[in-house]
Amino acid sequence: MSNIITRLKESAGFVSLSGATYEQIERAENSLGLKFSDEYREYLTAFGVASAAGHEFTGICASSRLNVVDVTELERQQNIVPNDWYVVEQANIDGIVIWQASTGEVYQTIPNGLPIKLCDSLSEYLDM
Repeated sequence: MSNIITRLKESAGFVSLSGATYEQIERAENSLGLKFSDEYREYLTAFGVASAAGHEFTGICASSRLNVVDVTELERQQNIVPNDWYVVEQANIDGIVIWQASTGEVYQTIPNGLPIKLCDSLSEYLDM
């Protein structure tokens, strides 16, 4: 079991849906024109979407508020970020958005600001 799966399951307040299929993941990647990091693909396969430790992560689900495709498309209109980034969390505080690059690094954006690298993985992000 990967670090992100274990970390989420062991986090306070962990709740998830059912995992996404490989076909659903590929459709989401194609819609966004990118490849998710291996870590995010593992997360999607295990949970589809999840919340834990005060974080509400995007994923693959029917809710446009949590669907990675819908949220990323919306945030791309308001943030200038590389094409291989996708939203993993909207903080819903002061416009803060948490992104993950296809290579796994996690970044934060705020309105009218430059992206800031937070850490090297989603698993590390849980420690913040």
